[in-house]
Amino acid sequence: MLIENTMVSIITPAYNCEKYISKTIESVIRQTYIHWEMIIVNDQSTDSTENIILKYIKKDYRIKLINLEENSGAAVARNVALASAKGRFIAFLDSDDIWKREKLKAQLEYMINNNYGFTFTSYQYILDDNNSKERVFSVPNTLNYSQALKNTVIGCLTVVIDKNIVGDFRMPLVRKGQDNLTWLMLLKEGNIAYGLNENLAKYRIVNGSLSRNKIHALKRQWSNYRKIIRLPLYQCIYYYFFYIINNIKKYYL
Repeated sequence: MLIENTMVSIITPAYNCEKYISKTIESVIRQTYIHWEMIIVNDQSTDSTENIILKYIKKDYRIKLINLEENSGAAVARNVALASAKGRFIAFLDSDDIWKREKLKAQLEYMINNNYGFTFTSYQYILDDNNSKERVFSVPNTLNYSQALKNTVIGCLTVVIDKNIVGDFRMPLVRKGQDNLTWLMLLKEGNIAYGLNENLAKYRIVNGSLSRNKIHALKRQWSNYRKIIRLPLYQCIYYYFFYIINNIKKYYL
């Protein structure tokens, strides 16, 4: 049974997101589960992002703002938020993505009822013009370290982690892909990620085509295998083959 006063800390890095941050914050405010804090870390935005956040803070005490002294990237921003998080549960939501109203309640009930420490859900994507796509990215029931090396099925905007089970953690300090590396790190420690196959979030594709974004991701994944995870070459080839196949299935089939 869900403990109604269990705190959730929502981690949101923000950089020049004036166009979308309002919708992101409003999707949190509309949650049917109310015991949360939203920690937004402003990564030295040069637009009106900070002013928009401050307006919401005046309306809702659960929203908190941390301003970084210099532009440092999403990994640093998320780690700063993680260091100040007071919740037992940690959730992630980027500044241009959206949650559905029942997201937190459904996921927390799923975790507490089953004693799961690391969960993620299905989601869909929306384009820069706010149009929703019909296709939903479904998720498997479970995911271990070896399986996770073969794909990026875990959407950052869907992850919730119970620190009572998984423990405290931080993200690796790389500019891109630090979320996927974090999930791999946690799974390598022996944790299992459990998938809730309900579409509870919307991931926004911003500036550029999906195919261009995926080309950058393919290059980054190989680099992560070799330089960050330090897999032997034969394992890199093995896992990279499945990574490419799974991405083709996910986005294009």
